[in-house]
Amino acid sequence: MSCWITIQDYALRSIGIGERLLPKQDFTLCQQFTLIGSGMLWNIYFGVLALAAGFFFATALAMGKHARSAWLRKPSEWFIFLFRGSPLFIQFFFAYFLFLSLKQVAPMFSPFTAAWLGALVVLFCNTAAYSGEIFYGALLSIPKGDIEAADAYGLSGWHRFRRVIWPTMLRLAWPAYTNEAIFLFHATTLVYFSGFPAWRQKGDALYYANYFADKTFNPFIPYPILAGYFILLTLCVVGVFGLVNARLNRHLPQERRVKLRFRPNIIR
Repeated sequence: MSCWITIQDYALRSIGIGERLLPKQDFTLCQQFTLIGSGMLWNIYFGVLALAAGFFFATALAMGKHARSAWLRKPSEWFIFLFRGSPLFIQFFFAYFLFLSLKQVAPMFSPFTAAWLGALVVLFCNTAAYSGEIFYGALLSIPKGDIEAADAYGLSGWHRFRRVIWPTMLRLAWPAYTNEAIFLFHATTLVYFSGFPAWRQKGDALYYANYFADKTFNPFIPYPILAGYFILLTLCVVGVFGLVNARLNRHLPQERRVKLRFRPNIIR
């Protein structure tokens, strides 16, 4: 079987398109590159959707934690504390068994027991909590002069938030938020090693890398392939977020512009 035929058969297998059965013997490098790359589609799916939805919820959490009203502040503080204070792996297990219990009561929760939705909810809540704390810290760091200038121009309420507070908050938080985005994509590898099962062997990249490592008894080929894919994904994230960072800092002199620096989270 040529490499091109392998790509045609397995490139989209993780989403149910192409050959259904996995190779059983005589594994080639092309098969490993193709199937692990196919699994990356799920990692990208989880990361992009959780990050996009979590961004707006994180903004709401930061504003809630910064609010004077205890009815807004306390729920935001406890939500952030809960998801930042517990390990992500435990959150996956707890959410899966919670959704299983709710499924027994109301069948409408059945989709949440599948990884495509249930794990996505967990990642959404987790990244929203971490990002909310980042945005809250940026809110506290906004120079008072900026707010006073907005007041002097007659801006108040929503207009002051949209034109002054929110852009400044994003500019100050963006380097740290970039690292959170990178970690989120890395954290997607935990999905199929938690309670959420892989339906019909349609797992993510780590699922396929683990499959080849178990079958060949040689982890030194599939796992470096997996690491290479994530390095490429990280470079893409840094590139995209770098463009946004340049946009947010376009009004500042060159020497005052904040540059992105990747600082990986060793312990979460």
